[in-house]
Amino acid sequence: MPLLTKAAADPAAPLTKTGPDGPPGEGRRPRRPLGRHNLYGWLFSTPFLVLFAVFMAFPIVATLLMSFTDFGARHVTRPLEAQFVGLENYTRLFEDDRFLKALFNTAYFVVVGVPLTILLGLLVAILLNNGIDRARTFFRVGFYAPVVTAIVAVAVVWRFVLDPSDGLIAGLAAELGLTAPDFLGSETWAMPSLIAMAVWRNLGTVMVLFIAGLQAIPADVREAARLDGAGAWQEMRRITVPLLRPTMLYATVITSIGYLNVFEEPFVMTQGGPSDATLTVSLDMYREGFNFFHMGYASAMAYVLFVVITGITVLQLRLLKDNTR
Repeated sequence: MPLLTKAAADPAAPLTKTGPDGPPGEGRRPRRPLGRHNLYGWLFSTPFLVLFAVFMAFPIVATLLMSFTDFGARHVTRPLEAQFVGLENYTRLFEDDRFLKALFNTAYFVVVGVPLTILLGLLVAILLNNGIDRARTFFRVGFYAPVVTAIVAVAVVWRFVLDPSDGLIAGLAAELGLTAPDFLGSETWAMPSLIAMAVWRNLGTVMVLFIAGLQAIPADVREAARLDGAGAWQEMRRITVPLLRPTMLYATVITSIGYLNVFEEPFVMTQGGPSDATLTVSLDMYREGFNFFHMGYASAMAYVLFVVITGITVLQLRLLKDNTR
């Protein structure tokens, strides 16, 4: 309600509106220049911008430049002496059988691991959201615990489980009169073993996302479906899954990005063996850059992987875009 001035002193005087919308005068707060607000914003953002420039933007640009040079260990102290080689590093990549093997292994890891993680995460989320009433919090914490567990601890557990002589699976197989395979020493079993480990580690993240999505579905929608005679399977197929599509899209994208960058599992468990059966692009990039000091070549690998990740992410967003509206 506007403030009225001069009314008490002179009833015949015209009423004057003061305040933010009235003319300058008593009771009106002066407007600050827009430029000053922008300046304050930039000042408060400066610490983040400095850290981003030093630890993110500069390394990204430097890596891109290095990918067009023969940058190696001798150039660490004298970077300007690196020779420009153009696209030679990129053309070498697709003539390198080791890199092509790593690319194939990474694709195998993603194609098998991502659907397993999404499907099992959805199943566990539905069970914990609807099917389990007692100790629900205990099970949620249990499934999420591997996500926040250090990879070294995870590796110790899985080495015990997969050990061909004294491991848990070997002991169970012996009780049945069977012989367990050498999971980490076999070219056939090594990658499936790492995929199982990765699914176990990442299941909790997907589970939490789907639980949040399930709890966001309106209860009246489910009740209306039940009143119309929908069974559990029809409710899942026609209500739950369609309304979970945005959550499913997000979970699929972040899981795919993480699996395309897979490094910890093969690095800790197999070192890329046996016979490069578990060598991934990230692990090959690490070897080329930090073991052999072919940093220009490793930088080219990094940008090829970046293009692959970007392409797959854009494809996923385009394929599921219309379904998330």
